[in-house]
Amino acid sequence: MDFLKSISIAASGLRAQAGRMRIISENIANADSSAASANADPYRRKIPTFISEMDRALGARVVGLGRVAADQSGFRSKYEPGHPAADANGNVKYPNVNSLVEMTDMRDAQRSYEANINVIGATRRMIQRTIDILKA
Repeated sequence: MDFLKSISIAASGLRAQAGRMRIISENIANADSSAASANADPYRRKIPTFISEMDRALGARVVGLGRVAADQSGFRSKYEPGHPAADANGNVKYPNVNSLVEMTDMRDAQRSYEANINVIGATRRMIQRTIDILKA
């Protein structure tokens, strides 16, 4: 078992999940923003993707944050005739971000992040145990 390889693969998972959490946080932060004007579109939800990459120096496949895609679903609309971004009918477009979906995605990313931390911790304990055995 190559301990360094295990730690490096888990670290790539940490980086990917951290990037995913950053994108989800951006979605949540912009969930209630509106467009700057009646003709402009509001913030569009971003969807992170993952890619599998070959790390030649490591000799193993690792995960990375891939392309960040824009969610093409429709915007939410609210009737607010006094709003500066209201159209001729008094409707204001809001982002296509559902906070419940984002929080669920955040929880999933958090659990994946914790799983990678556990892999690093277990590998570290195995290394320490090996050193202890060699000392005896």
